[in-house]
Amino acid sequence: MASRRIDTKIKESYSAVKYVQVEGLALMKIAKHCHEECASDVIIAQGALLGLVVEDRLEITNCFAFPKSVDESINDEKYQLDMMKSLRQVNVDHYHVGWYQSSDVGNFLSLPLLESQFHYQTSIEESVVLIFDAPKTNRGFLSLSAYRLTPQALTMFKENDFLPDTLKSLKVGYDHLLVKVPVVIKNSTLTNILLSELSFKIKVEEGSEHLDIGTATVLEGQLRHLMDRVDDLNQEAIKFNRYQQAVVRQSTEKHRYLQKRALENQARAAKDEPPLPEEDITKIFRALPVPPRLPPMLMATQVDAYAEEIAKFSTQSLAKLYMTKAMNTNN
Repeated sequence: MASRRIDTKIKESYSAVKYVQVEGLALMKIAKHCHEECASDVIIAQGALLGLVVEDRLEITNCFAFPKSVDESINDEKYQLDMMKSLRQVNVDHYHVGWYQSSDVGNFLSLPLLESQFHYQTSIEESVVLIFDAPKTNRGFLSLSAYRLTPQALTMFKENDFLPDTLKSLKVGYDHLLVKVPVVIKNSTLTNILLSELSFKIKVEEGSEHLDIGTATVLEGQLRHLMDRVDDLNQEAIKFNRYQQAVVRQSTEKHRYLQKRALENQARAAKDEPPLPEEDITKIFRALPVPPRLPPMLMATQVDAYAEEIAKFSTQSLAKLYMTKAMNTNN
């Protein structure tokens, strides 16, 4: 149990960053890259975040995209080092502080993402992963979230043990894998002045876009993803139930075997015969492999994320629907 205690150093690094400050330039580059890649055949867009740590905030001032995985001629590590070296030569922040990835609501929650973030946080203590939801942003709702692994999740990946007993001892649940870090978007004063001038020049329709209830396609997609994840989670539950039934069946067979040997030894003792030779019971009844609990835990996290987004969209859509109905009645 001592090896499964959360390291105090992990706790200190975990609480080092209170919020993430993203420059407008870095956000625009992330949005451009994610929109371009999502429009092509590439499912996920990824890149590196550059910046620095100031007191209790992580400032992200620049970024660059990772090379496409289909291009095998490029060495990823060499490419990143060359990019940071080039940025340093032009006096741009070149310190690696994390990475970003595109997503569609909760589909970013996967084992590769957790493993990548584990390697980042073990090498760069303050690193974060920024998740940019391109489909939701296309609908007019900017979606940018920052995540870090919890101390329990860091200890779990450090031990590389995902069995139920380990997760129980570390108190790791589907809601204790990632922690959401507040994100603040910062623009320069000149950029704010430009945006203010543009807001006066752009003609806005008479409030119709605020009552747009055309979110049916978004809700439909999220409900489909939610049903898929619930089905997958149900299959994992069926597998675990089968494992429990197999354990009970094996325990019953072991008990019958031991009773049979005890009766045979009693009969042999009554005949003044030597008892049966000792046998290793573990070789006869081998321990059944315990199914890993991390995949169903990730599925439960995805279900929770989809349900939360559906609740938000439903609340907004119902409010707009009632407002539109009231306006039509008055007219």
